[in-house]
Amino acid sequence: MVAKPFRIGGVLFDFDGTLTVPAALDFPAIRAAVGCPPGIGVLEYLAGVADPEERLRKEAILDEMEIEAAEQTVENAGATELVEALHRLGVPMGILTRNTRRSVDVSLAMLPGIDPDWFHVIVTRDLPLNPKPLPDGVHYAAERLGVDVADLLVVGDFAFDIEAGKRAGALAMYLQNDPSQPFYGQGADFVVHSLAEALAVIRQGLPLPVGKLPADLLEKALSGVAVTDPSVLVGAAIGEDAAAVDISDDEVLVLASDPVTLAADALSRYAVLVNANDVATSGAVPRWLVTTLLFPPGSTASEIGALIAEIQAVCSRYGISLCGGHTEITDAVTRPVAVGTMAGTARRSDLIDKRGMREGDRILLTKGVAVEGTGLIAREFGDRLLAGGMTAAEVAACVAFLERIGVLEEAAIARTFAGVNALHDVTEGGVATALRELGAAGGRRLRLHLDRIPIYPETARVCSILGLDPLGLIGSGSLLIACAPAEAEALAGVVAAAGVEITDIGEALEEGLGVEVLGAGGPAELPVFERDEASRIERS
Repeated sequence: MVAKPFRIGGVLFDFDGTLTVPAALDFPAIRAAVGCPPGIGVLEYLAGVADPEERLRKEAILDEMEIEAAEQTVENAGATELVEALHRLGVPMGILTRNTRRSVDVSLAMLPGIDPDWFHVIVTRDLPLNPKPLPDGVHYAAERLGVDVADLLVVGDFAFDIEAGKRAGALAMYLQNDPSQPFYGQGADFVVHSLAEALAVIRQGLPLPVGKLPADLLEKALSGVAVTDPSVLVGAAIGEDAAAVDISDDEVLVLASDPVTLAADALSRYAVLVNANDVATSGAVPRWLVTTLLFPPGSTASEIGALIAEIQAVCSRYGISLCGGHTEITDAVTRPVAVGTMAGTARRSDLIDKRGMREGDRILLTKGVAVEGTGLIAREFGDRLLAGGMTAAEVAACVAFLERIGVLEEAAIARTFAGVNALHDVTEGGVATALRELGAAGGRRLRLHLDRIPIYPETARVCSILGLDPLGLIGSGSLLIACAPAEAEALAGVVAAAGVEITDIGEALEEGLGVEVLGAGGPAELPVFERDEASRIERS
């Protein structure tokens, strides 16, 4: 079954039973205390009490019992993690409840991990609105949150929550805390059994920042990709940038594809090298390139012809044939976009499959981190670096880093060593992300010696001026190599003799996931970068 696409612009939570433990309010006791008969909601019953004094007396009983329950509030499992995560992601949130504002405030004070200010709106029965299951509160919350009601998700554990959300035209998520209890999720768009599961669903609908799809979301998207053709040796997976297809008894075709959206002066080199890098890390020789070139309206034939000629020149330099593709002018882009697909071949025995990593393999890194990021930032934000104290000559030296974004030379050397079990080029998200990808693709935990990671002085200066972490900065030009210990030193010697810096930064461990980090003073942490550090630079 193909999942229906959806978009979430804000989240509106029910309170009792959703963010708090379901038993926080003793509903049977409340109904008995105010004399509410079966088959009618307490608020609806009270609204129908004809005698004003009697109604006020019963409402006072309800209010008092709610406060007593609020003082006993216990967080529902995962509530803090869910609300904190959505706050961190900048998702507008609110609360929709049939309780009083006073009782909600008392309850929130009992939840130390949740800041009440994280909720932009709290809709209670104190407001002059019809309570759920009528949709008034949902519409009111959507307006206050600045969210189209169709993009608002209502999360609750009772039928009233689902009905209010659907009647308002919002998305509705039913939280079934206890599967043994009656099911109230009829009509809900989503049914979950925990708030952790709710977060996973919500993240599927949140607008994504520019950059790579986060690894866990990509993994879920790829989970439905089934390859039934036995000739596919390496398919789509986290950490795999190229596919390998068996085309004869002893030959493998390796394929890689990447888009390039940089300025025209760098487009040709990137279109060739970022794709060639991915093919080379599989142990293959990059041989053929096809490109789809998209140009915005107003582009001239001379501009298009010049780019094609530049791509051809780069291909010729690396022994690659530009075989064809597609060229189009379209209003779908505002600047030229090149989508390259590179193909290369390798003998079956020479194919480097990351799944071949072994415990004890040394992890080597060529060049320093953030080669590409250093050059890109210097080219695009040179004025800020000058303002930060760098000289024009230093900025120019950083721009020249863009000439080093290829890893073809070191990859060609590495594939001649039988002990090389995995290659992975560092790209978006920097070396920190690349290490996690390498470990995931190889199915092994890694140990990283943080103080061994080489950082060029120019890179350190650029990152210091702009407040960036070089470990999370885009790093094409650096290659991670997993090599058997017996050959690691010899490999490093040959690579260094070819004029490429290389450093031993760690080792592969047992099967599993994650990166163990050792700093100069003991255990340390490897930062997680949800987006590349370069994307944090604000454009003026």
